[in-house]
Amino acid sequence: MLRPVARLLRTEPQVLALSFARMADALGNSLLIVLLPLYIAEEPSTWLNLPTAAQVGLVISLYGFLVAFAQPFAGLATDRVGKRKPFILAGLFLMTGATLGFIFAHRYVWIVALRCLQGLGVAMIIPSVLALISGVTEKRTRGNAMGVYSTFRMMGFATGPLLAGFLHVYVGFNAAFLTGAAFLAVAILLVQFTVHDLPDVQPEPKSSRARKGEGSPTSLAPTATSLLLMASTVVMASSLSMISALENEFNERLSQTALGFGVAFSALTFARLLVQIPVGRLSDRIGRKKLIVGGLIALCPMTILFGYVGTTVQLINLRLLQGVITACIAAPAFALAGDLARKGGEGREMSFVSMGFGLGMGVGPLIAGALGGYLDFRVPFYVVGVGSLAVAWIVGRWAEESIKPGDVTRSAVMEMEP
Repeated sequence: MLRPVARLLRTEPQVLALSFARMADALGNSLLIVLLPLYIAEEPSTWLNLPTAAQVGLVISLYGFLVAFAQPFAGLATDRVGKRKPFILAGLFLMTGATLGFIFAHRYVWIVALRCLQGLGVAMIIPSVLALISGVTEKRTRGNAMGVYSTFRMMGFATGPLLAGFLHVYVGFNAAFLTGAAFLAVAILLVQFTVHDLPDVQPEPKSSRARKGEGSPTSLAPTATSLLLMASTVVMASSLSMISALENEFNERLSQTALGFGVAFSALTFARLLVQIPVGRLSDRIGRKKLIVGGLIALCPMTILFGYVGTTVQLINLRLLQGVITACIAAPAFALAGDLARKGGEGREMSFVSMGFGLGMGVGPLIAGALGGYLDFRVPFYVVGVGSLAVAWIVGRWAEESIKPGDVTRSAVMEMEP
């Protein structure tokens, strides 16, 4: 069933199955982005003396930071065990159970607990999925595979809020929770019957690595390039998430409704859906580092321009361009981490890159809210914009490249062969 679609996308069936699993958990999470504020408003905490908005923010922040900081430990665990599939299934089961649990959670403390369980589930899924995709692909096709993965994930994020709004209005909370759990259940079945662990993911013996002058792949210490890629994804995710904290200011400045802001916010997702796979394939041809550095450089003026938008149309167009630029960073960064990961250490290496995305999604709104609220509306855009330029210089100077000119030539020849 998956082979025809995989052949069309020029990737492996396992990559497609794993991408669908991430789409399912992304859909489940984005359902809750819309539902949780409404759900908490109906049952606010009586013992926590905070406004409802602050209670919602606390739940979102706890989830984001838990996902970010738990990933390196999950990546290390999957490397030490030498298996990916059990971690993916365990994470999906946690996600499914927690999503169903919201049906019975009528107290704030239980909502917090269930959201934390979801965070742990996602932290187990992400590095394991990325490590397995890295393991089943070759260097010349890995960028395309990461593009497919990112596209499916973004499809989940784009679909979830629309589906949540429809189900909440016409059916109710419980139907939305059941729908999210159903998608996760399908992902469990697909992973169980389609995905197979690689037989040789065990790391090389420590002694042999010492002779080569390399560190242990089962250590939490990241490589220099992993840290630089993490910094890239932190800046990227901060730039795309920071406008969420300034929604009221944008609506007031542009005389727009929440619908106009929602369309602009979603524009980035749809742009990435269109360009993520072509960008991944381009990185297989010309290299990862060029696209990452170019994307970070272009992100600087693009981010600053958000402080000067005057109409909703301008805001939508900027988000579309921002989607294209962030696509040039995301898929190549994951592909480069996979290229440079040591045998048996893929989970750890990939976890640092995805950790950066989680941190950026949490840090961006905090920067925007603090600097925009206490200083000036345009200040956070300058800070993140200049930050992206600084990271571009550091990545360009010190990050490794995995695609050499000879690799590009061989890849082109192999694609031309029947």
